[in-house]
Amino acid sequence: MSAVANPATVGECLRVGAGFSQGDLNWIASEFEPLDSRLAGFHADSTELEVSVKDRQARGQKVTLECWIAGRQKIVTTSSEEDLKAALHDVRDDLRRRLNDSKTKQEPRHNKHLREHGEPEPEGLIE
Repeated sequence: MSAVANPATVGECLRVGAGFSQGDLNWIASEFEPLDSRLAGFHADSTELEVSVKDRQARGQKVTLECWIAGRQKIVTTSSEEDLKAALHDVRDDLRRRLNDSKTKQEPRHNKHLREHGEPEPEGLIE
């Protein structure tokens, strides 16, 4: 697998949504830095992350992290942890896990069914 020319990073792809201000962006990005190694396999110009929080600092606050990567289904992770930092770590770790799972499903060498049976042939090809 070749390296991506312009790899995605949290710093480049993250934006803050409802409940956060631009002033929160830097410290949230630093909390999400462990995602960089996982995002590096995707192009920065086709990857977006958005973090938002509903009812910030209230009982029952809900943190949401959304991830859009071109050619893949949107991934949404949420946390209801009362501590904001714990909630951010929760959504970050869940996104990393789900990115790993989606990568495994798309790569034949990690998918036993595709290794044994090969990729399905596109329909409608005439030889």
